[in-house]
Amino acid sequence: MKSTLLFTIILWCSCPAFAQLSVSGRITDEQNKPIPFASVYIKNTTKGTSANSEGEYILQLKPGTYEIQFKAVGFRQESRKIELSSTLTENVVLQTETYQLKDVTINAGGEDPAYAIIRKTIKRRKEHLNEASAYTCEVYIKGLQKLLAAPKKFMGFDIQKAARENGLDSNRRGIVYLSESESRLSFEKPDNVHEEMISSKVSGSNRAFSYNRASDIKVNFYENNQNWGGISNRPVISPIADNALFYYKYKYMGVSTENGETIDKIKVIPRRSYDACFRGYIYIVEDQWRLSALDLFITKQQNINFVDTLRVNEQFIPVDQKVWMPASVKFEFTGGLFGFKLGGYFISVFKDYDLAPTFAKKEFAEVLRITPDVNKKDSAYWENERPIPLTEEEKTDYQKKAVLAKKRESKPYLDSLDRVNNKFKPLAWLLGGYRHYNRYDHEFYSLDPLLTSIRFNTVQGFSLNAGFNYRKRVDSTERRFFSLAARAGYGFSDDIVTGSVSVTIPVGDFDLGLNAGSEITDLNNTNPISPFWNTIYSLFERENYQKLYQKQYISAFLHKRIAGGWEATAGAEWADRKWLPNTSEYSFFNPANRSYTSNNPFQPNQDAQLFPENQSFKITFRTTYDFSDKYETYPNGRRYLPSPYPTVGISYVQGISGVLGSDVDYSLLSADVSKNNIPAGIFGNTSFYAGAGKFLNSSNLYYPDYKQFAGNEILFYKNGINSFLLLNYYTLSTKTEYLEGHLEQNFSGFFLNKIPLIRKLKLQEIVDINYLSTPQLKNYTELGFGVQYLNFRLMYGTSFNSGSNLRSALRLGVSF
Repeated sequence: MKSTLLFTIILWCSCPAFAQLSVSGRITDEQNKPIPFASVYIKNTTKGTSANSEGEYILQLKPGTYEIQFKAVGFRQESRKIELSSTLTENVVLQTETYQLKDVTINAGGEDPAYAIIRKTIKRRKEHLNEASAYTCEVYIKGLQKLLAAPKKFMGFDIQKAARENGLDSNRRGIVYLSESESRLSFEKPDNVHEEMISSKVSGSNRAFSYNRASDIKVNFYENNQNWGGISNRPVISPIADNALFYYKYKYMGVSTENGETIDKIKVIPRRSYDACFRGYIYIVEDQWRLSALDLFITKQQNINFVDTLRVNEQFIPVDQKVWMPASVKFEFTGGLFGFKLGGYFISVFKDYDLAPTFAKKEFAEVLRITPDVNKKDSAYWENERPIPLTEEEKTDYQKKAVLAKKRESKPYLDSLDRVNNKFKPLAWLLGGYRHYNRYDHEFYSLDPLLTSIRFNTVQGFSLNAGFNYRKRVDSTERRFFSLAARAGYGFSDDIVTGSVSVTIPVGDFDLGLNAGSEITDLNNTNPISPFWNTIYSLFERENYQKLYQKQYISAFLHKRIAGGWEATAGAEWADRKWLPNTSEYSFFNPANRSYTSNNPFQPNQDAQLFPENQSFKITFRTTYDFSDKYETYPNGRRYLPSPYPTVGISYVQGISGVLGSDVDYSLLSADVSKNNIPAGIFGNTSFYAGAGKFLNSSNLYYPDYKQFAGNEILFYKNGINSFLLLNYYTLSTKTEYLEGHLEQNFSGFFLNKIPLIRKLKLQEIVDINYLSTPQLKNYTELGFGVQYLNFRLMYGTSFNSGSNLRSALRLGVSF
């Protein structure tokens, strides 16, 4: 019976009615030149594919009768009726589309007829934006990047050798990244997305997973702005945005007919070359006033980053009578820097839309899912499923790099790579530290740079503070690590030896941290000035800003993500704390006969003891919630995504008297709310932080227990959302209560991009407002204005206290 059943199944599946056949061919223009990435779809369905860069296509179908439509932007659509009973070759020649200028009415002002079409399209923008309240579809994405040119050597690095090892030709040209992926994409209004990767293939790696994400390549020009992350500091204005007429000029190019629909071709031109706007063409369906296709690009003239030109090509298909959805989207880019030239593309093909899906209640909490088996599909699977045929160059790249992949992922190769990179080089250790890798076992250790380990302060004099770090992956599924850090130090003037050890261990769902040691540390627990800058200012300017004390301690903490965006940390610490006097008066220079200040910030002219030696035992608790539970699942664990909502935090610190000789008795309750980079459209982004706290009990506490603030007194500062530009490091701390607020607006070049020459610097305008109020300090306010380039900032700040000007100064910082 079993044999008969098996034979029946085989016979049934072999029947032509159930077999998968293919129609394939080449799409060219009138001069027999290939038309890259033309769309190929079955009429009145969402099943289709795209040609490759050489115009070759393949479409897998069951036997039957079909009408296939071939289309590409700028070409007249071609339809072919076929009877598919066996594998078929169907080559197609597309004629260049001729857009006829129809009779149009020119208004009294001589306005181009394109403007009337655009106004009607803008009027229906929101309707088309919201017409699909939910859908699912299948998405195939292919990404390719090619090195087009490169120098033989760059900054001492042998590019020729690296190119040869990575399968490039003798001229250092060829494919450097090639990947394919298939995903199932789900969407629900307003912005819920779930993507499950079905298969993934990366040339040159058997273990890697494709960077292709359907949610990343998804664009919607019915949105007013296109926010493309690092590509552009500013959002790029859609040609059919509500305010598009302020940014664009339009030119009517003509009309054509496609599937019975009248299609208007409109040229879009930025009114000002420096605005974040597209150039190119959009194709609009008359009467429906919707996009049929678009072919747009932006260049360095719009101050984009990383690439010289970025082109986006999108084509739409009707899914039903009222809804059109993307059939394909292609991003194509070129760029170059320091003799390197790069080009490539990412193309996505959408099919099998369902506009009435049903979703599980919590389906959209998981934004992306990639399981360990998605990169295990063999070549036979890809031959059958791949909708865009590989070119000969791509086939060769896969074959050549498959051999390299086996070699690279083997233990002998990884060990040989480690032997080369792990060689100890004294000069490199002096400037950049030393790192030792064991790639196969996923562990590494490092030594801090010797140069930054040598410090100077007036408490220790010259000191050596060296660090060692070790890390090993202990859980591949959840991507969790065991880590150990150790420090050893010695002050040559105070003759004090210090040392500490910190360990972090995954324990079930918790991370356990253990710390113990003795250290000379900053009186301000926010560490507002780095040891490096304190060393520079002390030795060269004879200004010792950093104030220190000695702490011998043992502590522990537990951290856990309770659920979604809710996290909590609890900790306990015992410490013996001792104030220290200055022991060194040394400096390289003595400008204006300056004298060092004491190590007591409240009595700078004498080394009066700031606090007596004491013992402290305290417990701490902090919990945060960001109102989001969205995450991505990878083969090596779950990653929670940044929330679009503010993060709320509550902290509590309790100093307990009598435990292990503890002298402290206090309790501090505080709360804060913050959010970075809130999109503000063409005006950039906004960040804010607000915090408040009160000592519910302050029976006995010492200066290190006070609430400290991230102040700044020097030119160079560490920028952060809760940092001040001009606040004293130490004297404005409080042991009672406080209210703190910070607001930052990054205009992302909105003003400076309008100034010739200056706009080429890609500067971003920054406005900061910082506020602090305590019983001792009423309404302290800072106003800061400046510019940012990459992560570096130049700010000019002015501080006020109850309306009186206190101080103004220039600041140079790094944004994290």
